Amino acid sequence: MDTAPAARTKRRRRSLGWVAVVPLLAFVAVAFGLPALAMLDGAFTAKDPATGATSYTLDNLTTSLKGAYLTALLGSVKLSAVSAALGTLVGLPLAQAVVSSRFRALREAVLTASGVLANFGGVPLAFAFVATLGNAGVLTRHFGLTDKGWDLYSFWGLVIVYLYFLIPLMVLTVTPALDGLRVQWREAAQNNGATGVQYWRFVALPVLLPTLLGGFVLLFGSAFAAYATAAAMVGSSIPLVTLQIADAISGNVLVGQENVALALSLDMVLVAGLVMAVYLPLQRRSARWLA
Repeated sequence: MDTAPAARTKRRRRSLGWVAVVPLLAFVAVAFGLPALAMLDGAFTAKDPATGATSYTLDNLTTSLKGAYLTALLGSVKLSAVSAALGTLVGLPLAQAVVSSRFRALREAVLTASGVLANFGGVPLAFAFVATLGNAGVLTRHFGLTDKGWDLYSFWGLVIVYLYFLIPLMVLTVTPALDGLRVQWREAAQNNGATGVQYWRFVALPVLLPTLLGGFVLLFGSAFAAYATAAAMVGSSIPLVTLQIADAISGNVLVGQENVALALSLDMVLVAGLVMAVYLPLQRRSARWLA
């Protein structure tokens, strides 16, 4: 039997598939590749203010890992880690309540609202919280929260604001994994005398662990990259790397720190790269378990 025509047909299909991908690759190269190259070039470039000559150096990266810049980077990591951990802990039971609900309309409503709220951020979100829980907010005055020590413009206040869009994101992330838990697993556990707590401890949570860790990483990345909400709410009162980048570019603190801002951006890219290096294997493992 001659297999040559079939082989040629297969190669032709592969060639056409690559042709179809070319526009996407071109878009990625222009939208992401060129800015990445410009950021790399600027992060390692220094300009002599006297002569205007440029040279490659590590001074920008060294500066970005010292003093206030390092404090801001660590502050962003801390804020993102705490927000992501709380979002994961709260989002899992909420998603389970939605999945186990008998009301299909409730499930669709919650998932639709989560899709909207997960993308609701920036200045509108900051304004909503300031008007509600700020120093002169409606609930703050009504319940006398200021006298009880409440301060929206603090680390924990910012965490609460971030949870507004991180918890819905976690619900969207973990719901497909909860749907993938098979009824036969629970029945088998019950037939062997396991309680509900034992089922979750020894069966469900080990299966869901890659998804939960992946969701935590996704929430961490989302909080780490957030800028407009924090900028509108706290300004520079809380050290965050995104706010430091904005200050360095605009010259609010020191003039001519644009390349340091690019070095800070490179630091963020490296942190995001580490996050994705953890996230992708976890997603593959979770998909293999729940397939």
